[in-house]
Amino acid sequence: MAPMTSSPPLSWDGFATAEPDFADTVQRRFRLYKHHVLATLRKDGSPRVTGLEADFRFGEMLLGMMPDSLKALDLRRDPRFALHANPGPDAEMNDGDVRVSGRAVEITDPEVIARFVEEATPPEPFHLFRAELTEVVRIGLDNDELVIQSWRPGQELRTVRRK
Repeated sequence: MAPMTSSPPLSWDGFATAEPDFADTVQRRFRLYKHHVLATLRKDGSPRVTGLEADFRFGEMLLGMMPDSLKALDLRRDPRFALHANPGPDAEMNDGDVRVSGRAVEITDPEVIARFVEEATPPEPFHLFRAELTEVVRIGLDNDELVIQSWRPGQELRTVRRK
């Protein structure tokens, strides 16, 4: 087995360039529902799980939050996160189960924020973070097989099938 190499995180656009079909599948899955589940790390290192909307603009996956929300403060202190797409109203998971992980970097550039406000009209004030991806995973069913797709920067999309 080849050793895992550690590549720097990539923007959404970088991920979409590396794996366009997979990125499209993941983005469609996130767009099925408005609210998703964000995991951050508290000061003591324990997990915090909260609801969040994900927005795809400017070649980025953007995460907006209310000012001084605990999740925003968590990400300012430790940018590591995982975002799990809303699983939907039933147990069928016809569109698969999707999760992205990485680092959330706060956007402070006034021009980018103004452009976001103009296009998205979020409630103000807010914090805005861009996702730098370190892992993207989709789990779904293909007939009687469980299909696990995973991607990391610098690596090809990996697919594992289990009966």
